[in-house]
Amino acid sequence: MFELFQSENNQKFYFNLKAKNGQIIMSSQGYADKSGAKNGIESCKKNSTDDSKFERKTAKNGKFHFSLKAGNGQIIGTSQMYASEAGMENGIESVKKNAGSAETKDLTE
Repeated sequence: MFELFQSENNQKFYFNLKAKNGQIIMSSQGYADKSGAKNGIESCKKNSTDDSKFERKTAKNGKFHFSLKAGNGQIIGTSQMYASEAGMENGIESVKKNAGSAETKDLTE
């Protein structure tokens, strides 16, 4: 499920992609308005099945994370940190499997 929300200071809009267990798989960048965040969700759904859109990274502390990129190369969302590369790959597979059909829960209404 995607959760669309506004920051505490009401400046920007964000979304999280959550697994069925409620764990956050991926978080968006900040958007100036709600329509931008909704477009980000649609872009995430569209690009989530294409493995080449996932950028796999290793942090300086040795943990693993990924970013999902749009067709224009802009980052749509970034994962949490994973202790292992296998954990990161499982996160990517979860995005591929669930994002395309995920419902959006608008927490700003």
